[in-house]
Amino acid sequence: MIPMQPPRPLAVVGNVNVDLILGPCAPWPEPGTEAMVEHDDLRVGGAAGNTALAWAALGRPHRIFANVGDDHFGTWLREAFGERSQHWPVETTSTTVSVGITHPNGERTFFTSRGHLPRLSLPSLRAGLDPAALSGGILLLCGSFLTDSLTRDYAELFDWADTHGIDVALDTGWPLDGWTPAIRKAVLTWLPRCRYLLLNEIETVSLTRIDDVEAALASLLPHLKPGGTAVVKCGAEGALALGPSGPMVRRAAPPVAVVDTIGAGDVFNAGFLMGVAAGDSLGDSLSAGVTLASRAVSTSPRRYELGDPA
Repeated sequence: MIPMQPPRPLAVVGNVNVDLILGPCAPWPEPGTEAMVEHDDLRVGGAAGNTALAWAALGRPHRIFANVGDDHFGTWLREAFGERSQHWPVETTSTTVSVGITHPNGERTFFTSRGHLPRLSLPSLRAGLDPAALSGGILLLCGSFLTDSLTRDYAELFDWADTHGIDVALDTGWPLDGWTPAIRKAVLTWLPRCRYLLLNEIETVSLTRIDDVEAALASLLPHLKPGGTAVVKCGAEGALALGPSGPMVRRAAPPVAVVDTIGAGDVFNAGFLMGVAAGDSLGDSLSAGVTLASRAVSTSPRRYELGDPA
């Protein structure tokens, strides 16, 4: 009998902030007025935070690298992550807060304060980066357009990952100024250093300037490291992926009553990368991401389970 290999180490680096979710709101209120909504939720947020919370809820060992501000919200965030936050830098500024307004059609609007996120940098994270613990693993890099200092250090971070046999998975998020030519050029320079690319539909189409999602996905695969995998998260339609050996794989999302879609893509990342790290097939890893995200968006308080979400 061939012994089973242990799962590869998992880690995430990027944005952790406070999320205040309010809604649903329709129509958008006029200036100077007040609107009453039925739902509110103050919780840990940010792409890196959402992914790590899902791993923690599922009991999956992992590491998370982030920073916080020096106010009460920063203390609250560090307490939420316990020992995993012991090496997080505390910036001399307020903690970033993101207010998400949900709408009846499932869309959402965000208002985010600048706060601590732009100060996250590679030098400030070095105390927590343990190459021995992460060697051979997968490092998810997210929140690229919010962590200004770290983003400028991406080349050095990629070099560090390569040196220690760590595969980088990239989920850029949405650029604050949109997908300008300069942003698209920068992202395309990152892709050859990444093994996995995890984008949603509109990000994929905006980056490639190809309207057909499947064609856009196929166009991105050659930009990744040899043996790379590109994934497109399609919300209620599920997800599709293309790996080095093809063909394109698609997994539909189960029908669920949606409560809150904020962070759904981050939760998908958690399930998908757990599957990859365990050595599962691309289809099974895709199914894990879709299942986990479907459960999360249909429960309040949010639940993270890999069983049937129906």
